[in-house]
Amino acid sequence: MIPFLDLHGVNQEFEASFKKEFQQFLDSGYYVLGNQVKTFENDFAKFCNANYCIGVGNGLDALRLILEGYKTLHKINVGDEVLVAANTFIATIIAIKQAGLVPVLVEAEEDTFNFDLKVLESKISAKTKAIMPVHLYGQLAPMKALKVLATKYNLLLIEDAAQAHGAMNEEGKRAGNLGDAAGFSFYPSKNLGALGDGGAVTTNNEALATAIKKLRNYGSSKKYEHEFLGINSRLDEIQAAFLKLKLPSLDKHNRARQAIAKTYLANIKNQKIKLPKYNDSKNHVFHLFVVQVEDRSTFTDYLEANNIGYLIHYPIAPHHQSALPEYQSLSFPVTEKIHKQVISLPMSPVMTEQQVRRVIKVLNEY
Repeated sequence: MIPFLDLHGVNQEFEASFKKEFQQFLDSGYYVLGNQVKTFENDFAKFCNANYCIGVGNGLDALRLILEGYKTLHKINVGDEVLVAANTFIATIIAIKQAGLVPVLVEAEEDTFNFDLKVLESKISAKTKAIMPVHLYGQLAPMKALKVLATKYNLLLIEDAAQAHGAMNEEGKRAGNLGDAAGFSFYPSKNLGALGDGGAVTTNNEALATAIKKLRNYGSSKKYEHEFLGINSRLDEIQAAFLKLKLPSLDKHNRARQAIAKTYLANIKNQKIKLPKYNDSKNHVFHLFVVQVEDRSTFTDYLEANNIGYLIHYPIAPHHQSALPEYQSLSFPVTEKIHKQVISLPMSPVMTEQQVRRVIKVLNEY
């Protein structure tokens, strides 16, 4: 069986260091918001070339805390609108709603799975205060064009970078430093994954960073003194230690993913399988390698019969989820088509050449 993702294999090279770090963590007796979190925050800020990084509990909280932070700075108010991709994981939308804001869903563009820019501008209203692009599957959203729109209409530009650690634009700027702020997830399957939940916010805005540091810790910067109604969402000290160890290998692992993607793209030749668009740049770090097929159930049966792992990201569009009944009457034909047809193929930096060739052979024989 070729697994969709071999997490044990991904983390194996770090196991000895993890054990050593864990022992030091135990010996320290300091378990929450200690030096490990501070060190990782500094390292990840430097990696993204951002001025500030704030470690938080998970990617959902990272996005929510950015919005809550802007509320404390009076840049956003309850009831304001945020433009967000209709084609995304539901967490992006949940974060907006939990912050008391209104998600305005924007149709996808079929080749990139991302914002249809022609539709996006038509959705901007007097209530719009922010655009939240998603670097879906590891590919940067069209940030240059989005920045032009954000500037034109005086909107905040907030990256959902949960799937794009290390992705880089043509000017050499990384995800996490392409807008006003960015939210990251360190869920174990991410390109930079912890051994549990974790997340972070990056920004160059000192006031926002200061507000989020308080908001993640009950709205407090001094014990038992609370300026805001914050939440408890702190990056765990041991997860920060593990992430600190893995960060120096992130670019190497991303290059391995890109090499696998290039091999897939050059060698999968089957008209029944639509391959993703990729221009050989660093703007896609292939958190996922996503293809489209018209008859997905037949295709997944075929993959299972041939021992090829897969996942579906995501089978149900957000506006069809029971949690979002107010959106269920809306129609997003491209988004709906994407959700009916996408399949994520095996992709990880530890895949062997033999495994990659086996996937290609099976797909070409479909």
